[in-house]
Amino acid sequence: MAYNEKLADRIREALADLPDVVEKKMFRGVTFMVNGKMCISVGDDEIMCRIDPADYEMVLDRNDTRQMIHGGRVMKGGIFVGEEGAKTKKDLDFWITLCLAYNEDAKASKRSKKK
Repeated sequence: MAYNEKLADRIREALADLPDVVEKKMFRGVTFMVNGKMCISVGDDEIMCRIDPADYEMVLDRNDTRQMIHGGRVMKGGIFVGEEGAKTKKDLDFWITLCLAYNEDAKASKRSKKK
């Protein structure tokens, strides 16, 4: 699974002080789970941010963002941010702060039962 290691390292560093962060290989990259919930993912040239749907319209106009579309539907609880949109520490911190704020209220996905 190829993903942007440099960007993943920046996110690891930003999340290092949190007590419950787990990395999982998924979505063709690495996903950072915070408190058992998907928070932010890194792919080859962008991050996927899980955000409060109420913040969706506000962030869509930011630099190097694109909608998350699944099954032909716009998913307002997530947004893709390209490398340019997370280039500076200030930019990346904005996205991480937004993801962590939503993580507090977000519901964890239901776990499938293994047989």
